[in-house]
Amino acid sequence: MKIKQTIRQIQIIILLVIIAVFIRKVVIENLFAPPSPRETNTAILEEKDYKSTSIYVYNLTDEEVLYTKNSQEEQAPASLTKLMTTLVTLENVSDFDQPAPIVPEVYQRMVRDNASMAGFVSNENTSYNDLLYGTMLPSGGECAGSMAYHIGGSTENFVAMMNEQAAELDLSHTAFKNPVGLDTEGHYTSAEDMANIFKEALTFDKFKEVVSTASIKSSSTVNHPEGLLMESTLFKELPKYPQNGFKIIGGKSGTTYDAGVCLVSLAEKNGKEIITVVMGYPFELITDPGDGHIVETIDILENLEI
Repeated sequence: MKIKQTIRQIQIIILLVIIAVFIRKVVIENLFAPPSPRETNTAILEEKDYKSTSIYVYNLTDEEVLYTKNSQEEQAPASLTKLMTTLVTLENVSDFDQPAPIVPEVYQRMVRDNASMAGFVSNENTSYNDLLYGTMLPSGGECAGSMAYHIGGSTENFVAMMNEQAAELDLSHTAFKNPVGLDTEGHYTSAEDMANIFKEALTFDKFKEVVSTASIKSSSTVNHPEGLLMESTLFKELPKYPQNGFKIIGGKSGTTYDAGVCLVSLAEKNGKEIITVVMGYPFELITDPGDGHIVETIDILENLEI
């Protein structure tokens, strides 16, 4: 009789252990699972048939994913790359007034590769502040490349720093080969990873200041005594499009043949800050790629239920 009782007790203990292990597994999976998009937003936005190949929409205020489309698909990021270049710069520079001239070697490479330029000339005596705004607003390749060279000691070293930062942020769908965004084999990211880069950059007040600036003049140099006017590629186009119930307060665009037209933006809607990433919007002419990235971003923001 006692043996049967003992066996029964052992069976109960084993059963309880199994139940406890199962409950622990379920709790951990739910605790660490990535947030799922809200069903209401997904239903509305999926009806839109957006042309961008990948989209990621994130409620920064409530830390909630609102909508995704192929958000982990690896693709060329174009000048969205410069967001990581800027982030690494913010991590390593504290005095933005210190000199950081345009590096002749970098300038020549940017001209050769037909990169977008802010308008500085080779060896112009710019500051880190000039380079930062020149990178983020007009998407100047000479600015991003020179900034990378000064901080890393070489372009290659800086790219290694970019990839180290990506690893620290646990970006599993990102690898960088250059600090500018030129189409290169093995240079890629995803919409979700890019949103996380943008999110991390927003922890810096300097980044918020730069990304929300429509235009600014550089410091006075011999080549530009009155300063060089630098305008945001995003804010130049935004006035053409009504923003109903929300306001786009900053962002960075990018365009290459491999990447299509891309945009990462920060908007305010109903007291919430929203990060929207659209990548891979198709175009026909690189000289006139159109505003599809802006149009789709605005449509997404208009239809968000928050």
